[in-house]
Amino acid sequence: MSEIIFHVASVAWPRDENNHQEEGSVVKIKKSYLGMIKAFPGGWDAIAAALGMSRNGLENRVYERKGQGVTVDTALQLQAFSATTLFAEAVAASSGGAFVKLPADMSDGNEVLAKKFRDIYVRLGTFAAHFEEATADDVIDARERAYLDADMDGLQRALSELMALTIRVYCEADGGQDGAA
Repeated sequence: MSEIIFHVASVAWPRDENNHQEEGSVVKIKKSYLGMIKAFPGGWDAIAAALGMSRNGLENRVYERKGQGVTVDTALQLQAFSATTLFAEAVAASSGGAFVKLPADMSDGNEVLAKKFRDIYVRLGTFAAHFEEATADDVIDARERAYLDADMDGLQRALSELMALTIRVYCEADGGQDGAA
């Protein structure tokens, strides 16, 4: 089996109707590496040692020197060691989606779902208030649009989380995927 390596600096993301990749996707993945390294106690030296490589070796991979790159396995190890979800978030964002982290404790699934519904109602209220403010003068400027876009992103993420949680609570496990279809 061949290793998958992300060479983020040289990737040319296609842009068409079916693939909404941003050129910034490359930056997001590299920033996730740097964020995970920063999040690890001891930074570069400590996480390089934890990965079983030298600091120079890690820097060569992250900055793609000498034809090297970060493998998916290494990125996942960085993520695990840093106790973050930065790599998953960057990959999801680069794919036009959002990473949804589910709670580990689902012993009271109905309460978790009720809390998520309350969160959605709050987010919808915020969106409605920003919408009213933005459209009051019949023009949505760049700042207002940014607020509305951020509100919509939060709503979409919350709805995705709600659906994932619903599947986890109410659907039978399928192939070891913890109820996820």
